[in-house]
Parts: sequence; structure tokens; C-alpha cells
Amino acid sequence: MGRTASIKTAQVDRDEEGGAKASGSQTLLRGLDVIDALIDGSLPLAELSERLELTRSTTHRLASALVERRLLSFRPREGYSLGPKLLELGHAASQQMHLPRIARPWLEQLSVQTDDTVHLGVLDGRYALYLDKVPGRRRINIGSRLGERHPIASTGLGKALILDKTEPEWIDFYAPEGAAYDSAARTVWLERMRGYARNGYAFDLEENEDQIRCVAAPIRGVDGRIIAAISVSSAAQYMSDARMSELTKTVAAAADAISADLGWSPKS
Repeated sequence: MGRTASIKTAQVDRDEEGGAKASGSQTLLRGLDVIDALIDGSLPLAELSERLELTRSTTHRLASALVERRLLSFRPREGYSLGPKLLELGHAASQQMHLPRIARPWLEQLSVQTDDTVHLGVLDGRYALYLDKVPGRRRINIGSRLGERHPIASTGLGKALILDKTEPEWIDFYAPEGAAYDSAARTVWLERMRGYARNGYAFDLEENEDQIRCVAAPIRGVDGRIIAAISVSSAAQYMSDARMSELTKTVAAAADAISADLGWSPKS
């Protein structure tokens, strides 16, 4: 096969809807191209297809998938435009980008107050993603690093992130559908979660790391929803039940201060 024929064949493969050679990454990039093409305003299918240099059928397939995920909107007389999901993503990204900067002074103050390690994290799928960490002054090694993801169900910070969710959602975080679990252990965990939700804080009772306990509290955004959480972690020898109970007020106060800096105010 000559070079010209090879180029033509490759072009057909790229443009052919559902072509066997179209990779997942190519589809993703095409979807992003569709979103980029609509930044300046709505476009009907014909113009969108022309701008993207794709067939109408391929453009319609990509745009329809994005409409289904609310990344695009469609109106018969106007065509396609950017969708409401992008507003949600933009708001979340904005909060996460400046969250560590706003929270840092409070994290440092909390670490000084307690002598213990302080973490800041957000929900990332089924995990707690650690955005910041301020080491304590005790000679204790807390095995966490920035950018790490830890299980929701076994970490205090993770539990604090899901305090507002429903019990079926809690159960799914504890053990995804189809996953094996100890029913007695889950019952105990759910009972603790109910108490945490009532009180507005959460504990890690050596569930994530042996001999390490923590107290965590949620951070709320301007709309009152939980967007992050902070935790104070230390060795079990420094975290008696009595001290953990005392720390709940200190940790919750720091979390509320960060929330206030983000625009949240408690309802009267």
C-alpha cells in the first residue's frame, strides 16, 4: 500500500463513527475538542461539525454523550452550548485550588495547639485525597503523604467527608456492591457513623494505621455542603478516649474557621 493510500485509510479510521481503531484516548480528546469549540457560544450541529472537521454523525455521537453527562446542553433552535455540569466542576476546582492556601494558617495553628500532625483532605471518588499536612512536634511517624489517597471507611478524615451522606451511601463507601465484608463489623461501623453525623465529627480508632488515632471534622463551602475535612492524628498513647473527646471542640472550631473563610456561615 502506498503512502497516499495509508494516509487516506488513517483519515477514514479517525472519522469513521465507532471505528475499530479509535482509541479511548482519541474519543476523550475529541470530546474535549467539542467543549472547547463551544466556549464562545452555541453552535448548531452543522457548524460544530465543520469547526471540528468531523463528520456530522461523529459530532452528534460525541455531543449527545456530553449532553447526557450534563457537560453540554442542547436546544433545537440554538444547537449545543456548554452545560451546567461545567459550572459545578468550575466551582469545585476553584474551591480546591485555593483551599490549601486559605486553610494553611489554621492547620499550622491547630498543630501548634495540639503538638500533633494535622491533615487537610477532600473526597476523591471512593477515597480521601490528602491536600496538605503539617507535622506535629512529637516524635511520631504518621505514614501519610501529600497526594496520597486513603480509604474513606477507615480514616477519620474520610468519615468526616461523608457525614452528610445517606446510610445507603455510607454502606457503599464501607463495602462497594459485590465486595465481601464482615456484617458484624459493618454494623458497628454504621452505628459509629450515626453518632459522628449527629455530633459533627469523626474518629479513626486505629482503623487505618496501627497505633494511630485521629479526630476529624468537616469543612463546608458557601452553600453549606461538605467540601473538605481536617484531622488531628497522633499515637494512641497520646490519644486517650478522654483527650479525643476534648479535641473534637478544637478540631471542629478550626474546621468552622476555615469554612467561614470560604464564605460559609452556620444557620441560626
